[in-house]
Amino acid sequence: MTSSSKPISVAVIGAGMAGRSHAAGYRNVNTVFGAGLPPVRLAAIADANTALGEDAARRYGFEKALPSWEAVAEDPTIDAVSIVVGNALHRPIAEALVAAGKHVLCEKPLAGSLEDARAMAELERTADVVTAVGYTFRRSPGIAAIREHVQRAELGDLTLFSGRYWCDYATDPNGPLSWRFKGGPGSGALGDVGSHVIDAAEYVAGPIVSVSGAVLSTQITKRPLPLGAVIGHNAAPVSDEFGEVENEDTASFTARFESGLVGTFSVTRTGFGLPNGLAFDVLGVGGRAAFDQHRPAEYLFDDAQPDARTRGARQIIAGPQMPYFAGGVPMEAPGVGASNGDNFTYQARAFLDQVAGVTEPLPPCATFADGLRTMEIIRAVVDSSLNDGAVTAVPPVA
Repeated sequence: MTSSSKPISVAVIGAGMAGRSHAAGYRNVNTVFGAGLPPVRLAAIADANTALGEDAARRYGFEKALPSWEAVAEDPTIDAVSIVVGNALHRPIAEALVAAGKHVLCEKPLAGSLEDARAMAELERTADVVTAVGYTFRRSPGIAAIREHVQRAELGDLTLFSGRYWCDYATDPNGPLSWRFKGGPGSGALGDVGSHVIDAAEYVAGPIVSVSGAVLSTQITKRPLPLGAVIGHNAAPVSDEFGEVENEDTASFTARFESGLVGTFSVTRTGFGLPNGLAFDVLGVGGRAAFDQHRPAEYLFDDAQPDARTRGARQIIAGPQMPYFAGGVPMEAPGVGASNGDNFTYQARAFLDQVAGVTEPLPPCATFADGLRTMEIIRAVVDSSLNDGAVTAVPPVA
């Protein structure tokens, strides 16, 4: 069934919010889809915050907690690793892991800078291991189903893609000045949540060739310095001293796709009352579809039904007719739901399918090259904003 029946030993670097999602995904990979994946050994979770790492290892059944990423790189028994730490650390960790012969799944955005992303894409080109970037929304049954509608031309020629990712994790002006608020333009809401909606747009509607009309803004320009570690988007004790926010809270832009399709995009981390609002509409001359992550177990679909009495948008409930659902949930019945946590499990399974050489794998993960692609689009958005919204070309797909 696979190239080897030897267990795959996995580790996660980073025990915060997203790191725990990777850990839970690895724990569940052999509970979904078909046989063929070797046993998975949950080897280690590494974090400089040792208490956090130990708690995550206990919760998700990993053998041990390690105090540093270097300890993972130096462990010859570990085969595959997720990198889930601050963006600026992605490149040095990935380079060390690949040099040690380990397969790497890196969280998005790919790196802390475009220069580092290019170096990682070049590393991938010459590496003899599997390398991947974590665009989990590609695994959403609803988004994958909408992509199939588009590929089958069931919406006709596309006329508009309207995408947004509105979050509220930065609405509190007393929220600590963590690493998420450091870095230049493009490393804020654009890099954090915008990278997801940009990738989803290209995944559904094809390559973007240019952007224009870009505007970046920062609503909360100063934040209090934290007194200790900041975990994910959580609140933390802060001092009376404030520091400058270095990147954007909100961004909007227009895009032109290779097909001629027009796209509009807006992202924010200061959208009150919207905890995780990735959503998009894709319109065509013969139909339309829409997805909203706040209702992830469904999507909206409307097409040219022959009977005028029944025309109109209809709610498509997630079920075995959608990608990933059959074999991916314990109760394979419409209406039992789908979650962001499931997406992480499907992503981990796809990554390990690639590592193990499973003969009938899930669709492969996005690559470092895909991660670079998104960062090139983000750079074009930033350049457009610095030039009064001028049309700015995006490098062609490699």
